[in-house]
Amino acid sequence: MAVPQKPGGGFSRPPGQGGFKPGGGGGGFNKGGRGRFIPRKEAEHRINHHIRVPQVRLVGDNVEVGIYSIQEALKMAQDQELDLVEISPQVDPPVCKIIDYNKFLYDKKKKEKEMKAKSKVSEVKEIRFTPNTDDHDFDFKAKHAEGFLKDGNKVKAYVQFKGRAIQFQDRGQLLLLKFAERLAEVGILENMPKLEGRRMLAMFAPKGKKKS
Repeated sequence: MAVPQKPGGGFSRPPGQGGFKPGGGGGGFNKGGRGRFIPRKEAEHRINHHIRVPQVRLVGDNVEVGIYSIQEALKMAQDQELDLVEISPQVDPPVCKIIDYNKFLYDKKKKEKEMKAKSKVSEVKEIRFTPNTDDHDFDFKAKHAEGFLKDGNKVKAYVQFKGRAIQFQDRGQLLLLKFAERLAEVGILENMPKLEGRRMLAMFAPKGKKKS
């Protein structure tokens, strides 16, 4: 017996041959602009007619929570022009939701990307000076250091002494302290400048929260 058509058009095919799109990852009943959510090639969950059990437990805001036959659940998804998605296959009966599966995958991927960005391990960026660094070069390197700190990275600034320039250690120390003053709004000086070999080093850490 054919399923009656809804006003203005709808589903007129017999059960089992209705509007579900075959294959994994695609939304079964999606219409009207949903195509911008590009499905993955392989489904991460069983959906629509790929759910081969006699009964499912439906949950979600758009259904009355309870146990339904698979035919009823598929019909409900069809009526809402959405997908029946198996969320918890390990329980009996499996738990399903009626959702837009393509949008579900899109939002899931976006959230994973955001979490990965937040958990990014900070790096140590190096900024090199000489005792004779001029004001233009100083400003140029300070802007780079500000960007590194705003991105959540540490900055190791050092003054490199070559040959007889080692006698200008006080000049290198003053330069690094001036650098610390320049970065005060975005970075914290972790230690006073100290000489290691022929380098005078200062380490800076990001100040406050990492910029998103």
